[in-house]
Amino acid sequence: MKQLRFLLLALLWSALCYGSSYDAPLPAQLFTDPDLCAYAPCREVMPGADGFSVRKGRPSYVEAYRGSGAQRQVIGYVFLSTDIVDIPAYSGKPVITLIGMYPQGIISGVRILKHSEPILLVGIPERELDKFIAQYVGKFAGAKVEIGKSSAGDDRIGLNAISGATVTVIAENQVVMRSAYAIAKQLGIVKSVPKPAARFTAQSASLDWKTLVDEGSVQHLIVQPEELGITGSGQPYIDLYFGYLNAPLVGRSILGEPGWKRLMGELKADEHAIFIVANGTASFKGSGFVRGGIYDRIQVAQDLDSHTFRDTDYQNLYGIAAAGAPSYKESAIFILRGGNFSAAYPWSLVFLANKVDRDTGSKTFANFEREYWLPERYLEGGRPTVLRPDPTWLRVWQGKPLVIALFVLLLAATAGLYAMRDRLVRMASRKDKRWVSIPKYFVWTISIGFVGFFALAQPSITHVMTWMHSLVYQWRWELFLSDPLIFIFWLFIAATIFIWGRGLFCGWLCPYGSLSELSFKIAGALGLKRFQFHLPMPWHNRLRWLKYGIFALLVGVSFYDIGLAEKMAEVEPFKSTFLVGGVWNRAWPFVAYWVALFVLGLFVERPFCKYLCPLGAGLAIPTTFRFIKLKRKDECTTCHACQKGCGSLAIADDGRIDQRECLLCLECQILYYDAHTCPPLSQERRRRTKSGLELTPIGDDGYYIPIKAVP
Repeated sequence: MKQLRFLLLALLWSALCYGSSYDAPLPAQLFTDPDLCAYAPCREVMPGADGFSVRKGRPSYVEAYRGSGAQRQVIGYVFLSTDIVDIPAYSGKPVITLIGMYPQGIISGVRILKHSEPILLVGIPERELDKFIAQYVGKFAGAKVEIGKSSAGDDRIGLNAISGATVTVIAENQVVMRSAYAIAKQLGIVKSVPKPAARFTAQSASLDWKTLVDEGSVQHLIVQPEELGITGSGQPYIDLYFGYLNAPLVGRSILGEPGWKRLMGELKADEHAIFIVANGTASFKGSGFVRGGIYDRIQVAQDLDSHTFRDTDYQNLYGIAAAGAPSYKESAIFILRGGNFSAAYPWSLVFLANKVDRDTGSKTFANFEREYWLPERYLEGGRPTVLRPDPTWLRVWQGKPLVIALFVLLLAATAGLYAMRDRLVRMASRKDKRWVSIPKYFVWTISIGFVGFFALAQPSITHVMTWMHSLVYQWRWELFLSDPLIFIFWLFIAATIFIWGRGLFCGWLCPYGSLSELSFKIAGALGLKRFQFHLPMPWHNRLRWLKYGIFALLVGVSFYDIGLAEKMAEVEPFKSTFLVGGVWNRAWPFVAYWVALFVLGLFVERPFCKYLCPLGAGLAIPTTFRFIKLKRKDECTTCHACQKGCGSLAIADDGRIDQRECLLCLECQILYYDAHTCPPLSQERRRRTKSGLELTPIGDDGYYIPIKAVP
């Protein structure tokens, strides 16, 4: 009980050591109240402002004023990113950002109000995030700003990234620049370049509903309640179909010939009609008639341009002519006005809904979109060429080809070395372990230097918690693909854990485990060996369960409050070791904890790995189902020779190896073939030598091959 109290205090202490924008509590009025600046530090992003207006426009912004009365003038605009875009970062949640912009479209300031990025909680100091967003000050809202260096002569502006947080800064770059562009476009500061209008092929036939859906001229968007953090009722939150009516074949099929001709006769040359029909527990019409005639649940987006609809853009859809059309509870035709839209290019219907954060209960707007692009046969000359930007995760992979290749080579070489373990341990002996120890030292050194300090690819219990939440709530491949080395590492761990157990990762490749083991070996070689010791087995057998308790506690807390669980995961010293540019960059409690573990590790082999590591505990559970076991002999049930040399203390008195605790150091396998140390082999060797019998080779079963008489 005393140990459990100590553990809880230590974990809660780690949760109290933060005072940053990580999951900072924000008032609900920040997202809904007309007076944005009553709840947000607007003056920090708009220097010199004396006052601010209420929210206005669509998307919303506030005007910043200087002076009063007749002398009052607009000096800029302030806006909240979540009023404009819904771009998830590495955590799967948006970085809530306040942005200021001068009337010329120049960004005046950026302030992050809240983020949920674990890497910025436990790995990278907040000052690095502040330095990154400071680069946006002075940039034009219509500029092409990208992460990384821009090539010579390019019209793009490159920003310095945060090492180890590439995905986060790419997402934040999209948040800042898209938000600024949307407001600047609304205010007329920037003008979008019109695209060539679509020219339709002549077609007079009509299609049934199934054909329209199959060919993509009618698209389908479904949002489930679980995606919004609310309890499901067996029905979708929204289940809608939509399509573009100006295309003759689509319009005739949906409205019928008379209805389509009448609609086209009402539209101007630069106007476009789309239809929507929907079922579900929610309405795509939202509260438009209450909020000044704006339909606040749907938008049409094309590139960086977005279009909203007012009550004057609405027409009734009285029915669908296409055979086989589904029943629906609401419908509409919306008119899209303006010359910046072109049906020849892809566009998206965006559905906006309130999303409830399962951890905090706060509500934010979330965007769900479905792309629409007319089939090629509807367009004269076919579809135009569209250069789509690579997804964020792919850009990260493309930026690290050499590092990824070297990392894969390291994993493959380590797995290959361990697969050759039988040959290596046969060449080694209790007195000369070079054939096993030198490869291990080599892998440990590369793991510490390359994987840990350079690539920052230390797996963590936070990854396990993220995966569990994704399995329960919503799986997003792009989230896991966004860090290539961690993704590859976990694929490797998942594969090898069911082949050999957790020991290949924990004992050979874990950067922190390698650092702990190597420092223990070096300390022994420098004269501390006589002070090094193992805990008595009764104590070891009790304390080893502590890491399983920490694992269960962290996972349990994560489903109550993922932010708190990620803070409590500081029980892992991995971040202090590799991710902050040196442990001395952290607050003194973290330094004290890290130093205590390191000093203890000079005298006790891998104390953290054996007794505290929640990641090791999580990996130990599936290790139970490993395919290949370490070799044992019948005599191992009574012989304790291997037990004395097991640094992991994984061999019980009855000779059984607990693979969940085993770190695959291979000490017992060296003895398995050592004719001078393994008691059964040693006895057989002496008996044969005394009798003048031949010493035959040692077989895979660990015994001398029997001598058989030859006729």
